[in-house]
Amino acid sequence: MNEMEIVADRGAWRAGFEERVLAGYRAAGCSEPLARALLERAAKGIDDWTVATDGTEWTAVGVTQENGAAVGRIHDLTAPQGRAWAERWCAGQGAQRVEVRLTGGAGAFADYPVRGQNRMRAAAERPELPPGLTVRRLTEEEYPGWYAGEEAAYIADIVRAGALTPEQAKEKSDHDFALHLPQGYLTPGHAFYAMEADGQVIGTGWVNHGFLPGVTFGFSLEVYEEHRGKGYGRAAMAVGEWATRQGGDEVMMFNVFGGNEVAMGLYDSTGFAVLDEFRFMEL
Repeated sequence: MNEMEIVADRGAWRAGFEERVLAGYRAAGCSEPLARALLERAAKGIDDWTVATDGTEWTAVGVTQENGAAVGRIHDLTAPQGRAWAERWCAGQGAQRVEVRLTGGAGAFADYPVRGQNRMRAAAERPELPPGLTVRRLTEEEYPGWYAGEEAAYIADIVRAGALTPEQAKEKSDHDFALHLPQGYLTPGHAFYAMEADGQVIGTGWVNHGFLPGVTFGFSLEVYEEHRGKGYGRAAMAVGEWATRQGGDEVMMFNVFGGNEVAMGLYDSTGFAVLDEFRFMEL
């Protein structure tokens, strides 16, 4: 078995890496513009990655700062012994946790807990809202209350996924909301909805049109706890498809945190395929 050695000339590896990533996204049903936009996101910071080879296969790693802590990332892995080498390398850089982005199954990382998934599906051409359910825009007066509830739910999701402490999750939440909603309710490209049934607001939605080429991203499609178990979860997914088409997009995408098996089961049953899966391991 050949030992892993860090390489300076990464041209041969990079061409293969980019083609592997594109192939994974194409296989998931992405259009070519979307696949290339996702590749750009997956390769962010690529010039700072460290690449090693055993002579025939590859491993690419890096370390970033997240909430004041060093986090190791395995960006690519084709070498059979590459995982153990990557974990040792990350630990040697001071990382206490290592993360990996996967397409097409867990493979060598089946024992890594799931931190989150990106899911996607082409929206129906003429999605219909379920009988008895109406959708309206959230009002600006309702926005502060919605924001407080959304932030609390987001923090709880992050903590349940198991990767961050409550304090770190709050810091991440503050950063993410400021990043995505710099103008709050009036942020361009974002739309907020209230779902109503029997004269009551039973849930809310938050989407970002044009998030990627042809994609509406569903930041939140939330059914209030007291209304769950009544079939509204599936109705919320239909609302997401309807909102996607309202925004002129063809594909709906969203993230689900690890540990939320109920939601994952719903997404499986409604045809939202796993596009990316993010897993992590404490070192």
